Amino acid sequence: MSTVPGVTHVYKDRVYHTQTTRSPWFMGLHDDFGAWPDSEFGDGIIIGFIDTGIWPERASFNDTGLGPVRSTWRGNCVDAAGFNATLSCNNKLVGAKSFTINMPDLEGYNDPSPRDIEGHGTHVSSTAAGAEVPWADLYGFSGGRASGVARKARIAMYKACVPDPLVGCPDSAVTAAIDAAVSDGVDLISLSLGGRPDDPFYNDPLAVATFGAVRRGVFVVLAGGNSGPGASSVSNVAPWMTTVGATTTDRVFPATLRLGNGVELTGQSLYTLKSKGTSMLQLVYSSCSEDDLTLDKVMGKVVVCTRMAGPGTGFYVEKAGGAGMVSPDGTNRFGDAVLALTFTLPGVMISHTAEKKLNDYMASSPYPVASFAFACETVTGENRAPMVAGFSSRGPSVLAPEILKPDLVAPGVNILAAWSGDAPPSSWDNDTRRVEFNIVSGTSMACPHVAGAAALIKKVHGDWTPAMVRSALMTTAGPLDKNGRDIVDSGTVFGGAAMDATPLSAGAGLVLPRLAMDPGLVYDAGTQDYVDFLCTLNYTAKQMRQFAPEMSTGCDARSRIPGGVANVNYPSFVVVFSADGGIRTLTRTVTKVSAKPETYNVTFAAPEGVAVTVTPTTLEFIRKNEKRSYTVEFSVQAQGKVRPAGTWDFGHISWENRKHRVRSPVAFNWQI
Repeated sequence: MSTVPGVTHVYKDRVYHTQTTRSPWFMGLHDDFGAWPDSEFGDGIIIGFIDTGIWPERASFNDTGLGPVRSTWRGNCVDAAGFNATLSCNNKLVGAKSFTINMPDLEGYNDPSPRDIEGHGTHVSSTAAGAEVPWADLYGFSGGRASGVARKARIAMYKACVPDPLVGCPDSAVTAAIDAAVSDGVDLISLSLGGRPDDPFYNDPLAVATFGAVRRGVFVVLAGGNSGPGASSVSNVAPWMTTVGATTTDRVFPATLRLGNGVELTGQSLYTLKSKGTSMLQLVYSSCSEDDLTLDKVMGKVVVCTRMAGPGTGFYVEKAGGAGMVSPDGTNRFGDAVLALTFTLPGVMISHTAEKKLNDYMASSPYPVASFAFACETVTGENRAPMVAGFSSRGPSVLAPEILKPDLVAPGVNILAAWSGDAPPSSWDNDTRRVEFNIVSGTSMACPHVAGAAALIKKVHGDWTPAMVRSALMTTAGPLDKNGRDIVDSGTVFGGAAMDATPLSAGAGLVLPRLAMDPGLVYDAGTQDYVDFLCTLNYTAKQMRQFAPEMSTGCDARSRIPGGVANVNYPSFVVVFSADGGIRTLTRTVTKVSAKPETYNVTFAAPEGVAVTVTPTTLEFIRKNEKRSYTVEFSVQAQGKVRPAGTWDFGHISWENRKHRVRSPVAFNWQI
């Protein structure tokens, strides 16, 4: 097949995996002022979703108050068994196609319907662009008015994923879906899919396909993955991709585990039977595999799982006669960040820190007991938020550590959004429950929040490039929590307290659409910048032709970035101090996007022992679209503190005036 004209490369098929009532308001969106009314709620912008499909009958996809889709739209809805295009699609859902058809590498798997039987695609699309729903809840939890981030944007669903976890989202289907979305004329693409952190870009069909989309002016946003809190776990790290990590919001679903020694542990649960306190029951450990959950071991007892376990495991606990279960959250070490799950028996998820207290008690007692208390309520505004989720994948990038990833973070823990009518609220196949809305977590849930924010920006700034949109989102992102303190990382705890998040976990900070609508300055980049980036990685002519087929002879000296890939015109900085010298100089160019003349002054923060010199220190602009360049010299001072090789430190560079603050995170890596 590689000899067929027009075919630049042949890939072995592989698989990717899929990765609101409160969250839009938590991001600073308001009905009466700011980004929502200024952008007309994203009206007319078309977001393409590459996912598991959609359940079109949900209220989040009604088109009340929406006019017809624009005349240049080339997409459509495809009839299939169980999916009547005429009845299913409207002025909200303007495109629906399936690419899970006759998959030869997947034993002929064939699903021509865009209908979602898993729930993921319905959830993410309603998060980004769902219509306003007067009341939404899950078993009474999180009840209230629901809205997508860009509630008047239009949805085009490209089904490329199937519910079988061993099948997932084959790259052949994903890349075909991306190509179709671009051809149809979407404004942006949301991909809540996890890739592999260490696959070279030339060997990653997702990187190649999204390069083509960005080349056509389509903004692409992707989930950073759920493999945290380990370092270098972030995926989807190409500089043309906008990569999103996950945070909590200020909403929790508390449940209490009262130990026999009087200690109360607070976790989270979506168990639905209210109780001020059950009777004290014996606690027993279990691996929580089906074979280990036997009647003689767990009958009438509370099972403490030694691994993270959810409602599916709860069914086996019930089957064996267990009276309740406790699951540790293996990644979130701080209580308010643990996942809330739809247990059908008394069950609670507890943090790593709470798990340690539970283990200490069970080790010290010959007959450990506990009881549950379920308030069955939603508590808002009392916890520290946002916090970076423990599961959210971390940088630095394996492939290009000089490009800081993730780019930013968004709400992704315990998010309420629409759900498939064919899927249970848990991930257990034998769960017979069905719900209209579901609460789930992941960077998959964070990604559509940024997609919705990008849609609001595109509505107001239709001529902006994908890089300009990303820059606006990043340089206005918030590094502080709702109370003005540094955002903390729920995956790292010291002395019982969560540590401050760093740009390796939070990127530039929490997305704030209100500020991103008017960023003042942006860092732009285009196809040639990304070609130069790949050439600087020393890609061969064959590898380069996958991205730019016209490059028949490959890269030349002019296509390599002076000073290395850290000099890509990116809204963040990575400074590597290596054995060949303690001085690094980086260059950036900013473009003015505000209307009136402005002057910006630089401010910066750097770790002890690092001197920063910015030239010039003032940038003056008269007209919109003017560009100014500046250089930053970072140097290690002789009297500075010695860091072990591999250490990371952090700072920032900001261009500021009375109206705008254009902030870029800086990460320092010590290899001396």
